[in-house]
Amino acid sequence: MKRILVCEDEDVIRDFVVINLQRAGYTVVDVNCGEDALRVYDEQNGDFDIALLDITMPGIDGFTVCKKLREKSGTLGIIFLSAKTQEMDKVGGLMLGADDYVTKPFSPSEVVARVDAVYRRVCMASGGVKETSVVSSGPFVLNQKSRTLTKNGKPVDVTQVEYQIMELLLKNKGVALDRNKILTEIWGENYYSDVKIVDVNIRRLRIKIEDEPSEPVYIQTVWGYGYKWGDPDAK
Repeated sequence: MKRILVCEDEDVIRDFVVINLQRAGYTVVDVNCGEDALRVYDEQNGDFDIALLDITMPGIDGFTVCKKLREKSGTLGIIFLSAKTQEMDKVGGLMLGADDYVTKPFSPSEVVARVDAVYRRVCMASGGVKETSVVSSGPFVLNQKSRTLTKNGKPVDVTQVEYQIMELLLKNKGVALDRNKILTEIWGENYYSDVKIVDVNIRRLRIKIEDEPSEPVYIQTVWGYGYKWGDPDAK
């Protein structure tokens, strides 16, 4: 079952989203406030693949719900729904651990496409691969069966988006990757937004893996182009 938790305080928008997700084959549980979203998630033992969260709501806002849900699960797909178009709102949401955001107004096909893309990522995380495959570089070890990352033998708490970016970089050590290529590889060819989502996730990942995030050694910027993995094994 493809289960999704929808939290939106506007009835018309929530009904619109629920109907279209149900038509796309999802089992939907919908609530109208952040408090209920957290309560339902706990009551159903976190049995959800994705959470679709409005940002601006009475009481607990979507940012707070996202942060609390991410603390409970690193594999839950989280997408923001918001009328806010300011860049800092998008960046703030992604930095809290969200996988994506959809700006209102949106079309049914856009919402379903974004949800489908995140759901595929969640399925990969839960399904794993048949044989253990390890990719290593310097202090980092990426286990493709458990979809985990360690640094100097210690676990690094990464979301599935961050894991996929690490996987892409480590499999292309020393190769400069265009930001558009990263966007396509991680979010899919039909992704509606722009490459800024790549930059935000790289920033978030650097905070977790770099000794000095402001002076990155591993994830290096290729100015005007994209990013590359500064492979310590090649030195």
